[in-house]
Amino acid sequence: MAEKDYYKILGVEKNATADEIKQAYRRLAKQYHPDVYSGRPEEERKRAEEKFKEINHAYEILSDPAKRENYDRFGSESGSQAGAGFSGFSSAFDFDDIISSIFSGFGGMGGSARSRRGNAPQRGQDILVGITLTFEEAAFGCEKTVSVKRVENCPYCHGTGAKSESSYKTCPTCGGTGQISQSQRTPFGHFSTVTTCSTCKGTGKVISEVCPKCGGKARREQVRDIKINIPAGIDTDQRINYSGEGHAGINGGENGNLIVQIKLKPHNLFTRRGSDLHITIPITMVDAALGCTISVPTMTKPTELDIPAGTQSGAQFKIKDKGLKVVNKNLYGDLIVKILVEVPKTLTREQKEMLKKLQASFETKQFAKLKEYKDNL
Repeated sequence: MAEKDYYKILGVEKNATADEIKQAYRRLAKQYHPDVYSGRPEEERKRAEEKFKEINHAYEILSDPAKRENYDRFGSESGSQAGAGFSGFSSAFDFDDIISSIFSGFGGMGGSARSRRGNAPQRGQDILVGITLTFEEAAFGCEKTVSVKRVENCPYCHGTGAKSESSYKTCPTCGGTGQISQSQRTPFGHFSTVTTCSTCKGTGKVISEVCPKCGGKARREQVRDIKINIPAGIDTDQRINYSGEGHAGINGGENGNLIVQIKLKPHNLFTRRGSDLHITIPITMVDAALGCTISVPTMTKPTELDIPAGTQSGAQFKIKDKGLKVVNKNLYGDLIVKILVEVPKTLTREQKEMLKKLQASFETKQFAKLKEYKDNL
């Protein structure tokens, strides 16, 4: 080790700063850490282990100012403490910083807990689909059919991939434990890492005879038509949850859910706010002045509404219980009618003369808003 070029091993220049050396070491240690090569061919693992040791030793020398000075001067480790191997690393090591970098993402000492969870039942994923309804379909409720592509367990082997319960044997890689343990000596001491066995995926057993129906695949994609019952009064962006209609679970876990999100097409006349319906109805200025009775459409059949004399544009009237049904309740919203007083855009000569005579007959007090405005000038 003493005759090797430690700067070249870490990929830095001879004038590299301590921070540059540390960054190079962290990058290489993470790249060649034994956990990365878990499950790979033995020859490849051994090469990585040797490289990892070489990187650690190079960093041990170059991170220690005294050892680095001695190495730079004599080109060897003579007189240094390098022969001590990995025992007693120098204070140049930032233990918390480097150890978190090396072992992040590798499972580390917490790998055994993750391995145990890997064989636990897992709930299937939910499926979200959107469906567009007409205003009337949402108002009264309806039944729809949606096509869903989902992952299902093979009905023959129930998602195991095995022909029967006896079609298993002990995993030859982990010996049935579901875990692979490795011990590695580093500048920080000995570390034991436990990872999930890549052969059996943590189950501790492998299939000796596959399911004849699915060929051992255990799961498959299927397109299913599912009937959806839309409750009366549902609104846009509301969701309906159908339990168990999502993707199949793993290791006996329950299925996910099918979630249907509602979108509504706009109505020609009505808008909605919750369960209340809103409609704007224009009337002539004569009807507004004299009062009248108008026909108001609803979601079922028209109803009549009396407009009192002197109604102003923008006035609103409420018709009880003529709105939409409240979802899953025997309650209904209201219908809110907004009056728009319309003035004719064109007039005949006779109409203009008549209006001028009518205008001349009015008194200011008959126009409350106009009088208030003038009084504030």
